[in-house]
Amino acid sequence: MLKIGLIGCGFMGTMHANCYNAIEGVQVVAVADLQRDKAEALAKLSNAKIYSTGMELIENENVDALDICLPTYLHAAHAEAAMRKVKNVFVEKPVTFTVKEGEKLLKVQRETGAGVQVGQVIRFWDEYVWLKELIDGGKYGKVVNAMFRRLSPRPDGWEHWFRNAEKSGGAALDLHIHDIDYMLYAFGKPKTFHSAVAHGGENNSYVAAIANYGDKVVTVEGSWDLPADFPFEMFYRVKFENAVAEYSHEGLKLYTDGGVENVQLTKAFNAQVEGAGNISDLGGYFNELKYFTDCLKEGKHPEKAGLADAVESVKFVREEIK
Repeated sequence: MLKIGLIGCGFMGTMHANCYNAIEGVQVVAVADLQRDKAEALAKLSNAKIYSTGMELIENENVDALDICLPTYLHAAHAEAAMRKVKNVFVEKPVTFTVKEGEKLLKVQRETGAGVQVGQVIRFWDEYVWLKELIDGGKYGKVVNAMFRRLSPRPDGWEHWFRNAEKSGGAALDLHIHDIDYMLYAFGKPKTFHSAVAHGGENNSYVAAIANYGDKVVTVEGSWDLPADFPFEMFYRVKFENAVAEYSHEGLKLYTDGGVENVQLTKAFNAQVEGAGNISDLGGYFNELKYFTDCLKEGKHPEKAGLADAVESVKFVREEIK
């Protein structure tokens, strides 16, 4: 039985706890959160021990892996302590608040040999996994252009930390980074890019980027400065030489000269979680944590969504903000 220590019992911690609860041979044995009621709610799922702080859990609990679901500005210190305590660490995205913090974690990883996976969950989202296979397979030719969009109502969080750009990095670092990371994963670094960030500096709520790869152009848009009743949206449209793939609230579609195909994917896990914020489907979160725990069971470090890639994504978004 793999023993997991979960630090942070808010929205994302709840997603992770439910996923671990659905994975055979895995148990959350300890949780930590300053909000006792949230820690107690997750502890009930697996009869886990409760700690008040993440550092207290790291110091006192013997586990196979540590999972950090804290606000962004707390990632670096807890990730470093976790890497020095255990050999397997999962850190939510963005992996760090600053590039300097990310580079320090890379140094700690070299020193400790710890395996680190970062919660760039879009790499594991079924519709985006399908798209990556389509891109790599070349069935419909090369990508000519692509557009990725992520729109959200205004977030809040513990002590309103999302709305404090000095703690979250704003929409650019917290929300937009999902699609930037996927762009870098699918296409590599662009030759040139131009970005516009609304409100300037750290106080950003809207960001748009145009990346030029020479043989294709990729546009990435993100915003969370939207009313509470505005529906969350994750969207892509990718133009291949001989087809168009589109994912929206209407589902996944593939357009060719032969017609329109409504693509139906067989998902590994498709459960819902009450009070799960914008996204209640556990699918992508289950996929990434199943991959993480499978790697642990096999005695190897995760390669997909690793620390080095996550730091590169932070660097890219920081350049956009700059």
